[in-house]
Amino acid sequence: MNKKILISLLFAGLTQVFTPAFAGSADNNVVEIKRNTAKQLSQDYAQIAPTLHRSINSYGLNASLSALTQPQARSSRSKRSLDSQLHSADRALREAQGVEQVADQLLEVRLADPSMLARWQAGQAPLFAFEPAGDEKTWTQIEAFDIEGNTHWLDVNQMPDRPVLVVDTNGKAALKAGLEVMRRTLAEQNPAPRVRRSAPMMAQGPAQPIDTTVLKTIRLEDDQEPWISGAAEVYAIVTGVNPSRDEPTLDIVDMPYLDYDKTTYYPNQVMIHWDRYRWGAADVILMEQDDGTNYKELALKLNEVASDIIAAIPDLEVQAYGVITQITGKIIEAIPDGWLTNDDDFVDVFYTLLKGREYPDQHGAGGNATASWEPLTIEPTE
Repeated sequence: MNKKILISLLFAGLTQVFTPAFAGSADNNVVEIKRNTAKQLSQDYAQIAPTLHRSINSYGLNASLSALTQPQARSSRSKRSLDSQLHSADRALREAQGVEQVADQLLEVRLADPSMLARWQAGQAPLFAFEPAGDEKTWTQIEAFDIEGNTHWLDVNQMPDRPVLVVDTNGKAALKAGLEVMRRTLAEQNPAPRVRRSAPMMAQGPAQPIDTTVLKTIRLEDDQEPWISGAAEVYAIVTGVNPSRDEPTLDIVDMPYLDYDKTTYYPNQVMIHWDRYRWGAADVILMEQDDGTNYKELALKLNEVASDIIAAIPDLEVQAYGVITQITGKIIEAIPDGWLTNDDDFVDVFYTLLKGREYPDQHGAGGNATASWEPLTIEPTE
């Protein structure tokens, strides 16, 4: 039976489409901030060009906020005004993504592609651009500004033949901050139960081995990114059921090495800690970070969707780990419905990974990812 039909039959009471008030709002705010900043920088290019040329080179294609606003011995009033605008834009970006408490700065300017570097260093004037709003699959043009105040419309798929400086956030820093917010939020939603310990229980018992599953290799066929977006920033959501309570377990795992499609990576990364999952079963959803996501609200919605599924099932043990696929299916089903627009993209999903099993060259359900998984027992140190 079709999975969506099965879910609708089992959970008729959960037919509400999850389209919260924040859908698209964070994305639109982020895009407007970037657009205004790109336009301002294009107008002030003569002033910031020396700083950009010092920061952007063959060793690194980005200029951070701290580099752009570095104090100078004789800062002009216009320089101080621009610095203030850039700091305000950075603060607004962090607030839109809900990471202002865990990230000091995110704003950066980066060269769109290494192939543009020589022409820019030789003196060709750049365009300043930004990622459009909405789902990137619906993008038709990219707006950009030249240093003379003119607007240009660039092809989404065709790399421009002149240098393009992209106003963006530092992807790795943004993802790291966002995942930290998600972990904190999920921990607040499902706190560990307090256990009253008697005196005998306080004695330290022998440390137990830790059963895990390790990601040995992974390859993506399509990382979902157009040229303006640069390297992908991928993370995983591990879904399952708490071993001792009828609650979801959702773990967020960063995958900072997974930058480009059609490249095989060998991370040897622990992805699943089995003491957190009932029935020795879990699913792994691969997601790609984009700037339109408010991570606190995303974590709350993930937990809400998963909790509603579990609450609708009278006896979890009857369906056992089949419940996990239903949780994962509901999360994936909700992704296109507005609370992830050009927010984070669904990349692929691995269903029903079992404790102690080896999975060589396993294809994700969507055919986009291929990965090898192996069990690993971590013995306690002496």
